[in-house]
Amino acid sequence: MANQLCTVGSQSVRLQKEVYINGNASVVGKKEGEGPLGSLFDMVGEDDMFGCNTWEEAESSLQKDAVYLALGKAKRKPEDMRYIFAGDLLGQSIATSFGIMNYNIPLLGVYGACSTCGESLTVGAMAVSGGFAKEVVCVTSSHFASAEKEFRFPLAYGSQRPLSASWTVTGSGAFVLGDEKGENCQAKITGMTVGKIVDFGLKDSLNMGACMAPAAAATIAAHFIDYNSQPKDYDKIITGDLGSVGQRVLLDLLRDKGFDIADRHMDCGMEIYDPKKQDTHAGGSGCGCCAVTLSAYILKRLAEKNWKKVLFVPTGALLSKISFNEGQTVPGIAHGVVLESL
Repeated sequence: MANQLCTVGSQSVRLQKEVYINGNASVVGKKEGEGPLGSLFDMVGEDDMFGCNTWEEAESSLQKDAVYLALGKAKRKPEDMRYIFAGDLLGQSIATSFGIMNYNIPLLGVYGACSTCGESLTVGAMAVSGGFAKEVVCVTSSHFASAEKEFRFPLAYGSQRPLSASWTVTGSGAFVLGDEKGENCQAKITGMTVGKIVDFGLKDSLNMGACMAPAAAATIAAHFIDYNSQPKDYDKIITGDLGSVGQRVLLDLLRDKGFDIADRHMDCGMEIYDPKKQDTHAGGSGCGCCAVTLSAYILKRLAEKNWKKVLFVPTGALLSKISFNEGQTVPGIAHGVVLESL
C-alpha cells in the first residue's frame, strides 16, 4: 500500500497509481438549464421541485438521479461500488441520506461546504489509489431553495440580495472512480492538495466569494510550492464558486504571493449563469455548482484534449445560521484536485 501514495510538501499528494473517472453525470434545475452550459447537462428539471413535495426531497432526488446516470455511463451497478463518498449543504446531510440510501452502498459522508466535491474526489481517489477500493462513487448536491432556508431566510420572506451575493445552484454531480480505465473514461486524477481553514475575519454571509477567496489562494499557492510548479504548468486553474467578487480578491492575493493566474483562471460560478440574462448577481455557488460544471464541461474539455491538465479547486464557506447570528466570522476552505487528459 505504501508505494501507492506519495505525500508532497506540506499538504499535497501525488498519486503513484492514477485514478480514472469512468462515469460522470450532472442533473440540474430549470434556471441552470437556461444558462450557458444548459445543453451539456445530462438532465434538466422542468421545475425545481422535481416531482417532490419539499425542496429537501427535491435535492435528494438530484443525488439519486446523478448517481444512477453516472453508474450507467460507467456500465456499473451499485453493488460494484466499494464505497460512496457523498455530502450536501443541509443539516445532518439529509439530502444525501435520503437520496442515496436505497443504493445500499457503504457510505462515508463528507462535508466541506461548497468544497465538498473536491473533498469527496480527494478521499475517493486516495481510497482507490491506495488499494482500499477498486471502484467508488462520489456525489454532492445543492438546491437554491433548501440552501436559502438552511443558511439565510425562507424564500417567502422576500429579502433583497446585494450585488455581492451568489445564487445557489440547484444541481448534483456524480463521479465513478476506478483503478482501471473504463470504456467511457473522461480523465484521470493524478494528485491533490488538501486545504486548510483560512479566516480573514469577514462576517458578510452575502459575500461568500470574498470569504472563500483567501482559502482558495492559500491552497493554490501551497499546491505550487508543494509540486514545485507554476501557473503555466496548467491549462486552467478552476475555482468552485468565488464569483466575480471573489475572483478579484483571489487574483490579488495570489499576485501578492508571487503567482499570477489571471490568464488561465476560471470560476465555475461565473460559467454556469449568464450575467446579462440571468439575475444571479456575483454568480453561482453551492456544492452543486462546481460538481455539475466539472461533469458537464470541464471533463468534456479534458476528454476532447482541449485541455491536458487542470487544477480544480472547489471552495467552501464554513458557516451556519447559528454561527452567523452569534456574530462569528465566515472561514473558508478549498481543496485542489489535479485532473489530466488521457
